[in-house]
Amino acid sequence: MAAEAVLSLLDLDRLRASPLCRDPFDFVVVEEFVRPEHLSAIVGDFPALGQHGSFPLNGQPCGAAFARLAAELEGDNLRRAVEAKFAIDLEGRPTMITLRGYSDGKDGRIHTDSATKLITLLLYMNPAWEEEAGRLRLLRRVDDLDDFVAEIPPVAGTMVAFRRSANSFHGHHAHVGARRSIQLNWVIDAAVVRRELLRHRWSARLKSLNPFA
Repeated sequence: MAAEAVLSLLDLDRLRASPLCRDPFDFVVVEEFVRPEHLSAIVGDFPALGQHGSFPLNGQPCGAAFARLAAELEGDNLRRAVEAKFAIDLEGRPTMITLRGYSDGKDGRIHTDSATKLITLLLYMNPAWEEEAGRLRLLRRVDDLDDFVAEIPPVAGTMVAFRRSANSFHGHHAHVGARRSIQLNWVIDAAVVRRELLRHRWSARLKSLNPFA
């Protein structure tokens, strides 16, 4: 663990020590998941996404600190820590990282994530967050954004991970403006990654042709 602490941007001990909540679905919230001494460089390296939407990390220009973070997110040490926390076997499961930089007021509608995703991990990259809107809520119901068990401000370094299920409802009140996040998913197979990358590329192409889409 000592060598891991020296080398890692991520504080995996915080993840290991944080309780797994099981009501109404399995989730864990970890503040300062990114070690504070590295956070400023990583936030500064966040890719410049010029529009709303979700973009695959693959193909986005980013600095060395952000590239190192991405490598750790998809590395074995984090995978093993997540496996232990959720009692799930993720070995051999593909990973996928997507980025969001802006909200257009349509993001945040209540959903569960697709059934092809096993674990969703969200890591926020906003230096501060004073607004009520845009705070992620983990919900008891599909039809009530105010019936929540946890509310997570999207402040840089804060992480939330959950096991996707039929009732893993989450969302946030509509926000317009910068809202930067990294989403890491372990998915069921490589075909999911190929399909999602193609979908995101088509979506980005359409947005470049029509920025109001």
